[in-house]
Amino acid sequence: MNAPTPFPGPAPTQIAFHRTELNVILSMYGRFVAAGEWRDYGISHLKDVAVFSVFRRAAENPMYRIEKRPALRMKQGQYSVLGMDGQILKRGNDLRQVLRVLERKLIRIVE
Repeated sequence: MNAPTPFPGPAPTQIAFHRTELNVILSMYGRFVAAGEWRDYGISHLKDVAVFSVFRRAAENPMYRIEKRPALRMKQGQYSVLGMDGQILKRGNDLRQVLRVLERKLIRIVE
């Protein structure tokens, strides 16, 4: 007997951020832009990961990457923030909680 499919239609071919996730990320991004720290961003939607990259200038490597990997949802958490060197700064299943690692840096900048 065949196992039932959870959703009708074909499986998605790429991972993407949902509108509510982008609202949270762009809200934080706007505060860093207002503080003069960030100037550009890029979004990549790949087969197994969606990435929001933050740049100080457009022609350099990203300062931070916010990644969504649904395959890790039941393990370490589907969201993670990575530094410029690829080190994972924070990971979890609550996007707002994961982004707090960056908000602490904004508080230091404003003070």
